[in-house]
Amino acid sequence: MVAGLDGDGAAHERLLTSLVPMLRSFFGRRLRGATDDVEDLVQDTLIAIHTRRATYDRDRPFTAWAYAVARYKMIDHFRRSRQNVSIDGLEDILITEGFEDVIGAQLDVDRLLGGISPKQARAIRQTKVDGLSVAEAADSAGISEADVKVSVHRGLKALADRLKGN
Repeated sequence: MVAGLDGDGAAHERLLTSLVPMLRSFFGRRLRGATDDVEDLVQDTLIAIHTRRATYDRDRPFTAWAYAVARYKMIDHFRRSRQNVSIDGLEDILITEGFEDVIGAQLDVDRLLGGISPKQARAIRQTKVDGLSVAEAADSAGISEADVKVSVHRGLKALADRLKGN
């Protein structure tokens, strides 16, 4: 982002290209089954990042800023479409401050997940990073859905404790 702001067009193009999978995953987890909406939101977010790049504060983590733009684009989408959003997963949509800070710090996911059990790491990676459903993750690991849910819950708790320094 900084190189793009400094006039490097190729760097800016690489940035936008590299954001596509991240944004697809971000929107895909929140808009399950709405592939067209996901693609529209990815494009809207890329355009917003491009047109509003001058508002980016170079002293702040880029991904926090990018996720904030994406979150606002999703909220605008819900307002325009007047969709009813299930209360399930609402915490994912209304992300609290701090999540972007963790993402914005660009923590090495592999290193972070390496500190918990392989079973928990796999469940978290599949459901939270790769966007698989609990059923899909359970099927691929050959375990029950309840086992995936417990592994994700315990793994996220272990990661939170680790990040807090407990």
